Amino acid sequence: MLNNIKIITLFSVALLFTVISFNLNSFGGTEVNPNGKKMNRLQNEKSPYLLQHADNPVDWYPWGEEAFEKARKEDKPILLSIGYSTCHWCHVMEHESFEDNEVAALMNENFISIKVDREERPDIDNIYMTVCQLLSQGGCGWPLNIVMTPDKKPFYAATYVPKQSRYGRLGMMELVPRIGEVWKNNREEILKSAESATQSLTVATDPTRIQASEELDNTTLKKTFQQLESRYDPAHGGFGNRPKFPTPHNLLFLLRYGQRTGNQKAIDMVSKTLESMSNGGIFDHVGFGFHRYSTDTEWLVPHFEKMLYDQALLALAYTEAYQLTRKPGFKRTAEQIFTYVLRDMTSPEGGFYSAEDADSEGEEGKFYLWTENEIIETLGKDDGELIIKIYNTSAEGNFVDEVSGDRPGTNILHLNKNPDQAAMALGISADELSKRIETSRQKLFDLREKRIHPSKDDKIITDWNGLMIAALAKAGRVFNNREYTDAAEKAANFITATLTKDGRLLHRYRNGDAAILANIDDYSFFIWGLLELYESTFNTEYLKEAVTLNDQMLKYFWDDKNFGFFFSPSDGEKLLVKQKEIYDGAVPSGNAVSMLNLLKLSRITADTKYETYANELATAFSTTLNNSPISHTMFMSALDFAVGPSYEIVITGKKGSPDTDKMISTLREKYVPNKVVLFKDENSVDITEIAPYTKSQKLIDGVATSYVCLNFICKLPTTDPQKMLELLNN
Repeated sequence: MLNNIKIITLFSVALLFTVISFNLNSFGGTEVNPNGKKMNRLQNEKSPYLLQHADNPVDWYPWGEEAFEKARKEDKPILLSIGYSTCHWCHVMEHESFEDNEVAALMNENFISIKVDREERPDIDNIYMTVCQLLSQGGCGWPLNIVMTPDKKPFYAATYVPKQSRYGRLGMMELVPRIGEVWKNNREEILKSAESATQSLTVATDPTRIQASEELDNTTLKKTFQQLESRYDPAHGGFGNRPKFPTPHNLLFLLRYGQRTGNQKAIDMVSKTLESMSNGGIFDHVGFGFHRYSTDTEWLVPHFEKMLYDQALLALAYTEAYQLTRKPGFKRTAEQIFTYVLRDMTSPEGGFYSAEDADSEGEEGKFYLWTENEIIETLGKDDGELIIKIYNTSAEGNFVDEVSGDRPGTNILHLNKNPDQAAMALGISADELSKRIETSRQKLFDLREKRIHPSKDDKIITDWNGLMIAALAKAGRVFNNREYTDAAEKAANFITATLTKDGRLLHRYRNGDAAILANIDDYSFFIWGLLELYESTFNTEYLKEAVTLNDQMLKYFWDDKNFGFFFSPSDGEKLLVKQKEIYDGAVPSGNAVSMLNLLKLSRITADTKYETYANELATAFSTTLNNSPISHTMFMSALDFAVGPSYEIVITGKKGSPDTDKMISTLREKYVPNKVVLFKDENSVDITEIAPYTKSQKLIDGVATSYVCLNFICKLPTTDPQKMLELLNN
């Protein structure tokens, strides 16, 4: 992201600098790549992002003790540069600065330089992104560049830095020697700044240090809705102005709020947003899947990278919206997301890849753009003109390059009307239009496949896979699609078998190597996926694994003193601070998802200790949550479950019998987010090992029977599926 740089006061005095000659022989690596470039220490890493920098003339180190020891030995500050493989401005800075011999010479003379993949080490990224937010008056994003002491204490933060200074933005050729000079001559001031920043960081990274306020309740939920309503864009959907992000956890909360209160506006806000996004250029109408965000308010011009977590969370939102509203367009969009993920983002082993780049051939979005001539040549005059009309292209183009401002006759395909409205305007049936669009889309897709593809980050990380498992599992049962459930099972089994060591979850897998102890997001998101997978398959092994991992999470992440979950495990690497994440950014916070998991596990197992942990977690963060609930909507979804009404449903029956299948399918048609569902197979005792209370819940008259409890009060059992639904309306 292109953000402002905050220069700490002690750097404000202009200092002279000299470009130091650069000796390639100082590199830790000596291998040469096919382009004749010497490789640095990153050549042995697994992260695609780090490997992108392996032939930079910068003497990069991966994060590790070797780098810190060298910084101490040579008495140099550390430049910590954090990014990710599909980050557009990370690419720009690499090409402009890190591949430049002059810049590299200065960096190698003045710094020990460390590269970190934020997706591989979110624990490090979370800490130093908070540093940027504390030191910077502008926004923070990636690339993220931190200068710190050899003992990891930060004293300078910047985002994108060009080679040369321009428009008030300090360039690397001036910045690097200036910091080097101050490090040598004003060390005391630097250390004082670093200590102050570290103290502020300690407070900022643990919200439970704030004294808890009043309890969270219905009033908090109403306040969340009101804040979302105040930021809602009624013209185009979504929240706020440009750039506009999907934020599907906002939509998941609004669906729950609308359903529980009968507030139709909450549901309409979701519907408008989902329809506008699926019509807009943020959605890939040729190959499917969503781009990262929209640079405008109308969802037209996207930032073109595609992230796995966006696909998962948006698929969840579209699936739940379909379940509540029965609008077929929502189901269609969810299915198209899964088509993209299963086709392009799934490994042979069953895990899901992380992301696809925004750039191809050095240009952002080039892979996705079309000229009208290309469309006509590919489809012929009649179908070509139809697609041009339907997808709103123009001869001069509708795409404006974010950097250059060029308008080179290229177009982003987008819709102004939904297919039914478009068919009516064209005077043809919706079926005929749908068939013609699909035939044309496939031809455009086949042509596009011959283009040079954006690079793919093919590492598999546990937390984002957990989100996709949850999405596929839920869609599998809502859409009655076994393919989705099977894909979720395959991914879950892969993680359980491969991303574990000594019974502990690991965070990252790539090219046969599983590594890095899992963080709170890995545990909470994967447990979420396992709980959804159990409800879709009623395979108790998934439920048992969820309980085991949840207990492990409580052991290694729970703060016994101030409550809440730390981001990193107690026996993990010792970093500058131990942080707790509760803010919902691009993905919801692990603490929020954990609260919902704990509530569900408490109802499933009838073990109240989990409910106690959930209550302590909410209480610990209550001041922050009450002050800004709009920034914590996943917590609000968990609170919605806690406040109720919430249900426990046990279906007892013979597996595979028609009456059992009818009871289950009837339940799955209804949108009831605040529930847990257990299935007790009359011929098995598996579920009674986890939920002993189900021993007494038997068939009535030999027919599948539903036992419904509401807010800790149990209703009379019923063998009638419709009566079961009536009990869920009370």
